[in-house]
Parts: sequence; structure tokens; C-alpha cells
Amino acid sequence: MYALINIAGLGLGIACAVIIFSLIKYHLSFDNFHPEADKIYRITTELNIGEIKDISGVPAPLAAAFKNDYPFAETIASIYTSEHELVTITRGTEQKKFEEDLAFAEPEFFRIFSFPLLKGDWQSAMNKPNSVVLTESLSVKYFGSTDPMGKTIRIANKADFTISGIMKDLPANTGRREQIYIPFANLKDLQPWMVSDFWVNVNDDRQCFIKLKPNVSATQVDKIFPAFVHKYYSEKDAKEWKFQLQPLADIHLNKSFGASIGRESLVALGCIGLFLVLAACINFINLATAQATSRFKEIGVRKVLGSSRPQLFWQFIIETSLIGLIAMALALVLSEVALPYINQLFDARLSFNIFSDIYLAGFLVTLLLVMVFSSGFYPGLIMAGIEPVLALKGKLSHSSSGSVSLRKALVITQFAISQLLIIGTIVIVSQMRYAQQADMGFVKDGIVMLPVPDNQPSKIKTLKEQFLKIPGVKDMTFCYAPPAQESASSSRILFASRTEDEKFTISCRYADHDYTSVFGLHILAGRNLLPADTVREFLVNSSTVRLLGLKSNDEVLGKKATINGYKGTIVGVINDFHNKSFHSVIEPLALTSFFVWYGKCAVKVDASNMKATLSQLEATWQEAYPNSLYKQDFLDEKMTKLYEADQTMMTLVQVFTCIAIFIGCLSLYGLAAFMAAQKKKEVAVRKVLGASVQSIVLLFGKEFSRLMLFAFAIATPLGWWVMQSWLSNFAYRIDIGAGIFIVALLITFTVVMFTVGYKSIKTALADPAKSLRSE
Repeated sequence: MYALINIAGLGLGIACAVIIFSLIKYHLSFDNFHPEADKIYRITTELNIGEIKDISGVPAPLAAAFKNDYPFAETIASIYTSEHELVTITRGTEQKKFEEDLAFAEPEFFRIFSFPLLKGDWQSAMNKPNSVVLTESLSVKYFGSTDPMGKTIRIANKADFTISGIMKDLPANTGRREQIYIPFANLKDLQPWMVSDFWVNVNDDRQCFIKLKPNVSATQVDKIFPAFVHKYYSEKDAKEWKFQLQPLADIHLNKSFGASIGRESLVALGCIGLFLVLAACINFINLATAQATSRFKEIGVRKVLGSSRPQLFWQFIIETSLIGLIAMALALVLSEVALPYINQLFDARLSFNIFSDIYLAGFLVTLLLVMVFSSGFYPGLIMAGIEPVLALKGKLSHSSSGSVSLRKALVITQFAISQLLIIGTIVIVSQMRYAQQADMGFVKDGIVMLPVPDNQPSKIKTLKEQFLKIPGVKDMTFCYAPPAQESASSSRILFASRTEDEKFTISCRYADHDYTSVFGLHILAGRNLLPADTVREFLVNSSTVRLLGLKSNDEVLGKKATINGYKGTIVGVINDFHNKSFHSVIEPLALTSFFVWYGKCAVKVDASNMKATLSQLEATWQEAYPNSLYKQDFLDEKMTKLYEADQTMMTLVQVFTCIAIFIGCLSLYGLAAFMAAQKKKEVAVRKVLGASVQSIVLLFGKEFSRLMLFAFAIATPLGWWVMQSWLSNFAYRIDIGAGIFIVALLITFTVVMFTVGYKSIKTALADPAKSLRSE
């Protein structure tokens, strides 16, 4: 039992440590394979209009201007990424449609980044308009084993491109996910609004990368940016714009620029891994010190027969090493079994190979050595130092080994770790439930989002008429996006007769007049938008009115405004709703009509006959857009992606909490078993003298309950501080009340009672005659 408990505890602890180490190493390794990666930077924008906004993109003219004005860049290049573009492959009369992410890149981009081509040449491919480079896997997906070079694909139903290169598949640890690359010169054909010479237009998708010359530092470049800004901006605008270099290694882990996982998450994972390894080591030390009484005579005999103190010490270290090696083997098996689930959870491509991965091998060796010496050092030292005469006379008690106070301290530590993780789990689950169930200010259930490939007024008017004839369709609207989305852009607002733009930015949403009814938005003052194809009127939310400094919603009605360059009249005020996730505060928002921006349609459907309605929607849509790819999303399901990273962290914390509790249970069970053996005769005497089963069970439970309460006193303030820090990432969050800590204590108490209770009841029910027979 002693060996099994230790192997199980250590095996689970090491398995978690291996998985967490591999995850951290994977996320820290992003894009480090490029030559001179430490000299590669992304130029980012910091916009200060009332509030500071970090933007990963830069204005279109910046790359050329910087290259012309300063000699710091060895290479500088622009790239624009576009998601979910339609790709059509024609084979004779057969057409196949796919949805892919693609990028428009300047030839210099591939002098900065190392993405090898299997066929073709980057410079010629990216210098030749209407050519395209695909990844190897995409080539197989489109053309099978046929040579794709020279073949044609159609993108966005707008232009044909000739395949002039095949790229080796992207490595797992790169931030670039696009598998199609098109010459930057073609950007004006597919995304004309992204090609301009305006210094005040910036977009996250149009980015600029720079590789500095060997003798140039990032600090040097950052120092010249203020002068650069003053050269190309007016005195007023220069106060609002700032450019800076972002190291390539920082891009994947910087949540300010939209990274899915931040460094603080990796630190949290590392701490959890450390806690679990610590819990496993505590498990081992507890059992080793508790087992001491059963080995006193063994050590006494060994000493009488000539064993020295160092020999006895190393005997315990070797015993620990054997258990550690077996546990390590178990851990590697468990890690391999868990690997597919971890990859699915993190959308990663982790792999374990201790023979080819020197970092993992080094980590395992270091972990084993630390665990062996931390787990075996104290028990070995104590056991090797006992007096042989006292040991052979049986005069050594458990307290003689000096391990009682240490064991209590270790049990408290183990309880505190478990309670800390339980508190974390309860808080994260509560916050996620709050985010999913709280009123966001709009209706999200029963709404299907469909793409709109052709948004010409006559086309969408006909489609709307056909959709509304379907029995299960209640209502519909054409729009740029649903109410809540993380990628919403912001712009300036010039209000009424004021001479300067406001000191805040406003998010402009484009939709027709049915947007408010489909999403259940409430008009608090004024009226709804009138049907229109271009910008004429605006609806603004309550936050806009407040930031404009007006006392009532009525004051804004009838006033002129210029938003995102469009002029119109404010005709109504709508309720505030969450236009992003709960991580962000509700921002000022304007709603207006302009068909050019209608890329989606939202259809409110009757849930009672969903299947038939969806089939008719697809048939009608396919008839209207036969050359496009049909795709539907339920808005409520799409909303969960706003908290994808938080959900992943929640799942991990839940799993690791269960593992920590299980390791703690193993330790408690082992300690309870040794306590039962130690108190066997005492229990028998108590029973003979009339003690009840309940009083004996209480005898066992009393000590553990005291330790549990000590641990609770440690875990409560620490857990409150850690989870308050985590909740600070949410603008709208739950309060950490006393109920959370009471639940954590009750869970721990229940676990202790079940673990210790079984062994204590079994001991209490044992026949006292058998225990006292040797006397």
C-alpha cells in the first residue's frame, strides 16, 4: 500500500508537471525558429483619444516612409491578413468551395521570416501579380497528388490566381496561420479600402514587420518615433499617435494585442504545476515519516551489523529513487494518454519525445533529482540518526523520530494547496456562469447568422423577401456584425456645432432598420432608423450621451454628427448593451445604415421547427448565391468564443484541482492507515472500557479537522488575493463573498471525512480481543 500510494501520487504530480512544462515551452517557443529572431519586430500603434488603445497594425504609408527616412531597417515589409475568404477550385464542370485564411504580403516579408518553399521562389512569386503560394497540405487538399504548379484558383469570386509556389507546412509554433499568400499588389483588387495614403487610418489586420540592422537596437528606433510622428501628423494629431517596436517573441503572449494566452496565464500554470509536484512530495514525506515506527528495529539491526549513517541515508535515497523512477514511467504513460485531449483543448500540436527533446529530458532529470532529494532527504536523515539500542529495545516512539510536527506542517500545506485550487475553481466557474447567464442587453437566442456575399440593395431586398416567406422565420436584419464582438473598430466623433472631435472614440455599427427589433434593443428616446441604403441617421447608446456631457437622452436628438467620416442626424438613443465581452466596459456606440458594410444577415427563427426552417434557409440562400459557400452560426454558440481562453483555463484548473484532491486523499488515507496501526491497542482498550464507535471515529477525525482549519486560515486570504487579481481582468465581475470560502471548506471537510472515515470506522469496528491478544 505504501508503494502504491507513493507511486500513484508521484506519477500524477509528475504527469501534470510534464504537461504544464510542455505547454509553457510550446507557447514560449513561438516564432523563435526564424534566423535572427531577436532582431525582428512588429511596429505597433498606440492611439490616445481619451483612452489608450493598442493596435497591432499601422497606417498604410508608414512602411515606405520609415524606410525612406531612416537607415535602421535591414528589411521592412507590410502584410494584410483576411479571414474566411471563399476559395473556389474548378475541375472541368465540377466546382469545390472552401473557406480559408489568406494574406497579402510584400516580397520583403519572406526575407524577414523563414518559411521554406518546396516549389517556386518567394521573390518571383510575390512580385508577380495574380500569383499565389499555397502550403503543401492545402495543395493536397485541393489537388490531391497532382502537381498544382500553374493551376488556377479563384478567390472571393473576384479574381483568378495562378499557383506559382508550394510552401512547406507551417510549424506548430508560429503565429502565422494563413496557408495562402498573395502578392501585396493584389490587395487593391480584393480589399480596395485597405490601400490608401491616409495616416489617420489604422487596422489590426494591416501590419508592418521590421528586421533591424545588426548594430541597431529597439531603443534607438523607439526614440526617433516621436520626431517621425511630428513629421507626418499635425500638431493636434501628433499628441494622439504613437508608434513603437514590439519584439517578435512578445507577440504570441501579449493580450493587449489580442493574444489568446498571456504570460500571466503561463505563470499561473507554472504555479499550479509546482503546487501539484509539492503535494506529491508532501505525500511521500508524510508516509515515510509516518512509517518510521515500523522500521525502527530494522535500522537498529542494520546499525548493530555495521551499517554507517551515510550508508543508511543513501539506502533511503535509493529506495526513493526506485519509487521515483517507477512513478516517472507511469507519468510518461499518463502524459501520452492525456496528450490528444490537451492538444484539442489548447488547439496545439504538442508531442513528447524525451530522446529528441533535450529540454524535456533535462526537465525530467532535474525534476526527478529534486523530488528524490526533497522527498527522501528528511526521512533518510531522521532514520539514519536513531539510536540502535533504543530501537532494539522498542523504546522509540513515533514522536522520537522528530517527525510529528513536520508531518502536521506538511499536511497543513497540502490542505492549503487543495483549498486554494478549490477556491480558484469556484470563482472561475462562478464568473463564467455569470458571463454566460447575465443579461447582455440584447437577445442572442434563436438567431442564425449567415454570410452575405453580394450586398447590392436589389439583391438583399429580394433575399429578405424570400426569407420572410419561410414559415419558421420571425424577423431578419442585414448588418456588419451582431451586437457583441471582440474585433469591433472605433473612430472619432464630431458632435453638433463643436469645433473639435470628442476626447473619446465611438464604435460604429452598420445595419438596416430591423436591427433593433431582431436583437431586442430598446429605444429609450427618439425613434428607430428609417429604411436607407446610405448613412443618413444615427442611433447612439446611453454611454455616448453620458460622455458627450448631456443631461438627458432628449438633448442629443436632432443633432448632427460626423462618425467615421460619415455625416448624419442622431434620431434616437438605444439602451447600453455589451458590445464586447465582460472583459471590457460598455463603449460608446453608433448604429447607422450603409449597405456597403452588410457582410452578415441575422435571422430570428422559431425554435419549435428548427430543422425544417434551417433547411429552407439554406436552400433559399444557395439559390441566391450559387457560387458561394453556405455557412451558418448560431449567435448564442458564437458568443461562447468571447470567453474561449477563460473556458480553457477553467477546464485546466478543474482537472488539476481534482488531481490535487486525489493526491491529498492518497496521503490522508496512508496517514489514517498508519495512525490506525499505531493506535490499534489504544482503540481496543477504549472499546473494552465502553467507548462507542462514534467516539473512536471522532478521535481520528479531530486531529485532521484541526489541521484542515489551520490550512483554511492560510488558503482563504491567499485565495482571495489571487482570484481578485484574476477578476480584475473583467470589467463586469462577481463579488468574492464568504459563501465561496464556506463551500471550499465544506468540500475539503467532506473529502477528509470520506477518506479518513473509512479507515477509522474499520478500526473502530475491529475485534479488541485480536488487538490485545499479544499482551
